[in-house]
Amino acid sequence: MRTLAKYGGLMAAGVLTTGLLTAVTATAGQGKVKAPCTISVGSVTARGDHRMQTFSATAPVTKVADKIVGKDIFADGQTTLSAAVRYGPGEGSELHTGQTVVGSVLYDFSYRTPVGGGTVSQKVLTRVGPGWQNYRSLDRSSFGSRTTEWSLRNDGTMDRRTVKTDAGGHLYRHYDGWQSNFRGVKGLALISQTATYDTFLMTHSTGRLYTARFPVAGGHIMQSTVKPIRMSTWQVFETLVAAPCGQGSTVLAIDKDTGAGYLYSVGHANGLATVIKGLGKVPGSFTDPAYFSWRKYTDPPPAGE
Repeated sequence: MRTLAKYGGLMAAGVLTTGLLTAVTATAGQGKVKAPCTISVGSVTARGDHRMQTFSATAPVTKVADKIVGKDIFADGQTTLSAAVRYGPGEGSELHTGQTVVGSVLYDFSYRTPVGGGTVSQKVLTRVGPGWQNYRSLDRSSFGSRTTEWSLRNDGTMDRRTVKTDAGGHLYRHYDGWQSNFRGVKGLALISQTATYDTFLMTHSTGRLYTARFPVAGGHIMQSTVKPIRMSTWQVFETLVAAPCGQGSTVLAIDKDTGAGYLYSVGHANGLATVIKGLGKVPGSFTDPAYFSWRKYTDPPPAGE
């Protein structure tokens, strides 16, 4: 990790512009005030609980909250992957929905808690299907009326499934696209959504940091647009979690070998010209089996590219 820490320090001292770490808000009687962006990092613990850690994109990094949202959501020690979990208030409680892999089986799930977390009620696990021991990542993107599910196989193939609703109101997945040649990818996070494409930030075993833009429709063999962002030192990060920050992203990068997390502010992605600031090591350790992004139903889509 010494090389990467040095790299982050060089970035902080050199190519950064002011305002990258902040989102603009307004207060009564004042002009625009810049508040630090935040990221809510989700995880499934070894006991099957849903955890939320929130960090402020300051230097040094500030931990804003650390709580168990719901206990015993899944069986102990069985969860291997999780897509983003969406949540929001409704009917006097808070609804949480998402997708997860338990053992080798994909499930859709939902449950309710009091607002802010607590006793779990109305939990529903819907079995989708087996075979997920062959995958290393899972996420879902929703933009307008379309919903797309993305998963990366262990052999480096990115799969696209369009999520649809049948005449009876039941969800189903239509497997309609794939692209190979992503074998060296280690960690990835969704940083941008539009009506026509989704963009992921990816770390690679060569040390490079990339963006990969995938079409959400079209031919079965997808043609992505891949651009390098940085050329070295990123191979230590097996897990990425991202949250929007204006037209850029706040990114948590996790080194699973050491359990350490590092926070970065990433400007609007533009190849090697992308501005990145290393904010430093994040308080605490990151040793839970699966990590994901918490997203409110009311959050705007990310626009990091």
